[in-house]
Amino acid sequence: MRPKKNPSKRRRALPGDLTLQQQVERMIRVDQAGEYGARRIYEGQLAVLGKSPSGPLIRHMYEQELNHLKTFDDMVVERRVRPTALQPVWHVAGFLLGAGTALLGEKAAMACTVAVEEAIDEHYSAQASALEGDAEEAELKATIEKFREEELEHRDTGLEEGAEEAPAYPVLSAAIKGGSRLAIWLSERI
Repeated sequence: MRPKKNPSKRRRALPGDLTLQQQVERMIRVDQAGEYGARRIYEGQLAVLGKSPSGPLIRHMYEQELNHLKTFDDMVVERRVRPTALQPVWHVAGFLLGAGTALLGEKAAMACTVAVEEAIDEHYSAQASALEGDAEEAELKATIEKFREEELEHRDTGLEEGAEEAPAYPVLSAAIKGGSRLAIWLSERI
């Protein structure tokens, strides 16, 4: 008679699988890169829309992103995690995305926020699930979950501000989400 498998046990590691430590380093690296990119997106939006009626709202979300970035910047240093080599790319791309969508109007800027935050929601949810039950990383998991809630607030704000009324919203949203997912994948690895 075969012994029953314990579903709560993780599968055995295969050659090439990342250790938990390597997974956590990837999480911190990509989260720091993502928050840096978010900072740059909001800086681009503020450069165009800072004095518009949506300026204070964008500034509020920007300030939350600065807090997220500082948290992950500190983790990079404390845990000696190598940051992504792509930060110069995200510096330019984030600002251009923010300014470019803002030039299309306030609703397009909000559509950008919604699309990015939906991609981040998926990303942070997967990270929190991966850390489930890991007592050593309970603080990291709590941070990710807290920031995920704030990112969802940004998404909801964007929707309330008419993101779905932006010109070509489905195309704009799909392109930004796809770009965000690609940036996540690349930043984990490079």
